Amino acid sequence: MPATGKPKGQTPGRLLKRADFLAARGGEKRRGRLFLVEVLDRGDDLSPRVGYTVTKKVGNAVMRNRVRRRLREAVRMHAADDMAPGNDYVIVGREDVLAVSFGQLKAELSRRLRGTR
Repeated sequence: MPATGKPKGQTPGRLLKRADFLAARGGEKRRGRLFLVEVLDRGDDLSPRVGYTVTKKVGNAVMRNRVRRRLREAVRMHAADDMAPGNDYVIVGREDVLAVSFGQLKAELSRRLRGTR
């Protein structure tokens, strides 16, 4: 990482529309203890896009936003380079994201995005 503290790789686009989130549900599912990653191959060579969701089962709005912020930062700082071009990623966060260290979160996220177990 450069001295500015910003990631040096590509920054993924964002999934904003509900239809994009629902389309990603039809793709590959990579389950883990901390989160579920849904991956949809769009079939183009554009930059990858990522979306985050946390259900109300996790807790109140404060907890859900903390989970979302940790996931977003882990992708920004570390895992964006592991995303393949032409894919949409939806990361469904779980409550355990708040209990693990940030290093463990980054490693697990990177492994799930690459598709390795």
